[in-house]
Parts: sequence; structure tokens; C-alpha cells
Amino acid sequence: MGSLKGIAAIVGTGEVPTGRYAEREGLAIALGAARQAIRDAGIDKDEIDAVLPTAALFSGQFNTELVTGRIVEELGLRGVRNNIQIFAGGASSSAILKLSAGMIATGVARCVLAVHADKLGTGVTDQGGIDLFATAGISREWEMPYGQHYSSVAALVTRRYMYETGTSEREVAAVCVSNRKWAEINPNAMFRKPLTVEEVLASKMLSEPLHAKESNMLADGGSAFIVTSAERARELTHRPAYLLGEGSRVTHFSLSQEPDLTRFGYAGAAADAFREAGIGPRDIDVAEIYDSYPVFQLIALEEIGLLPRGEAGAFIASGGTWPGGKLPLTTNGGMLSQGHTGAGGAFALLVEGARQLLGRAGERQVAGARFAVETGTGGTYVDAHVSVLGNIIP
Repeated sequence: MGSLKGIAAIVGTGEVPTGRYAEREGLAIALGAARQAIRDAGIDKDEIDAVLPTAALFSGQFNTELVTGRIVEELGLRGVRNNIQIFAGGASSSAILKLSAGMIATGVARCVLAVHADKLGTGVTDQGGIDLFATAGISREWEMPYGQHYSSVAALVTRRYMYETGTSEREVAAVCVSNRKWAEINPNAMFRKPLTVEEVLASKMLSEPLHAKESNMLADGGSAFIVTSAERARELTHRPAYLLGEGSRVTHFSLSQEPDLTRFGYAGAAADAFREAGIGPRDIDVAEIYDSYPVFQLIALEEIGLLPRGEAGAFIASGGTWPGGKLPLTTNGGMLSQGHTGAGGAFALLVEGARQLLGRAGERQVAGARFAVETGTGGTYVDAHVSVLGNIIP
């Protein structure tokens, strides 16, 4: 297989505040994030020759507008040759980054705008829409009839992981506290009020052993990023966020067909990503780990080699992933505190990882950050995607 190492880089990012904004239109979200990314990159908008929007789930009409070039027209882009929607659920940002680098490597594109916008907080009001999101990716034949939904999926995985590793309920809850520590200093986060383990465990039980404050909150939001060639990136900034390595595994559709509920495909995906990047887990300065529920951060941290099996919970509970800790983790607050915007959950994580490497993360900036790892996954955790980024090429 060919390598994409160092061929392309993220040079600009944009993001609007996440939360419940009934008066803010989906188009305004997309355009706001895109304009920020263009300004942040320091490019002329007409350098963009490819626009890759991902799907919006709240509105079929708005999603059709994304598919058919509404963003190109609204931004007045004059050099676009390709407008292609890429959607892989929570893995969409990983797919878009990989495809952007491939387009640049083959000369199909020189400068790509990737955009996400959704209104899952206020735009989905009917029960049908809510049910659709709660059961997307869950087998209608073998799982849905028995009441399977995303909270029960996460509860099943959490209980099994706790059994196999000895991780306690307090350690699982500590993931939410760690993410909130970062959200407290993120102006775009939905939840910025301090949170304790006691508050998490005192919240309403959703699906045993998961409590309400261990669940993501659906929200309105959006983000964008600009990808260009390594050569052009070096003209724009002295430390681009290069794509150094990527790896992916698709393991199932129905959760019942996943061979291992406490590992998924992260180990193989990470091995590919780090091999291509030429660095190892010990070199990582920032970890932007997918977190729709806390257990998935614990699993990914261990499977990609950042922490030993069964030790992630205790490490997080000790403050090791908080601001100022040894391993900064999900530094935007993640879906547990910034908010879950559909495909935008991992999109926001990728944007945050790039911001850290570009040195533009504000109060959340990790000093001296050189390498970041980002994970994404779609559906009922059907796939594992690992991207390694760096502002130097080893």
C-alpha cells in the first residue's frame, strides 16, 4: 500500500459554538465555520478547488443542499472542481482527511475545504427523528426488537470492560470529569460548569451501569478545516498539522457480530498508523480520543498503546489527562462536554488536534505539542480509525 505520510497538512480550522441554538440555521453554521477556516489558513478563498461536506442528519433538505454545492455558491468559490459529500458517521472526519490527502497526492486537488454542520439539539423535534438517531446502525432483525439502542450498547460494552479489567464505576465516571476540565476552558463547549465523580454517579441511571452524565448530549454545532499540500502548507505557517499516518479497521455492522466488545479494531488500526508515521505511542503529546461514552476512551487509549490494558481508568482518575497532566486527552471536552453533533463529534476532535499542533488552541494549548493522535468511529462502533498528526515530519 502507498503512503500518505507528509504529503498533505491541515493549515486552518474553524468552529462555531456548540449548544442549543434554535434560531441559528444549518447554513449559517456551515458558512461560519468555513469562513473561519479560510481566514485561519490565510488563503484566498479561490485557492479552494475541492469542497468535501459531510452529512447533516437533522434535515434532508439541508443535506441535499450540501450535496449539490450550496456552500460553493454561498462562499463565492470560483476555483472548485469537485464538491463531494463524504459520510461515514463518526468516522467521517477521518475519511475526509484521508481522501483529501489522496486527492492532493494524485493531483486531483490542491486545496480542500472540509465542512460539517448539524442541528441535533434543536433541529430534530419529532419522535421519528429521535428514534432514527437512537437506532442508526443497529440491526432491525436481530437487535432492535429487543430494545437495543445506543445507551444500552454502551452499557453492555462498559459492563464487559469493567469485568475484564477491574476498572471501577468511579474510574469510568472520571473520564467525564477529565473531559469537563478541558471544556471549562473551551469557549465553544456546551457544558463548562465544573463536574465531580460524585455528581456523575448521582445522576439518573440510563442503562446500567451508565448514568445520565456519562452520556453525550445532542447539540447544534459545526466545524471546518483546510487541507493543502505540504509545500503550500509550509508557505502558510511554520508548523502545519501534517498527516503522518493513518489506519482503519471495519469489524462489524451488528454489535453482536463484533469479535471483542472491549477492543474493537483499534490495535490493528493504530499499528498501521504509527508504522506509517515512523513514531510510536510514547511520542504522542496530545490524544484526541472519540468519546460518545466514557468506556470508548478507555478502550482506545489502551488499544492504541498509550496506556497498558486495564490502567486507563486509574490514570484518568489521578488527573493524568487533565490540563497540565502527563497525557492531555480530548482537549476540547469531547462529546461528553463540548456536545455531540452527529458526524461532528469526531470532526471537532480532528479540528482540535490540528489546532494544538498549529499552536492556536488558546487557553487549552499544550506547550511544545509536536505529535497528536485522533480516533474516530461510526455506527455502533463498527470501525476504528486512527490518525497520527505532527507539525514536524520524522
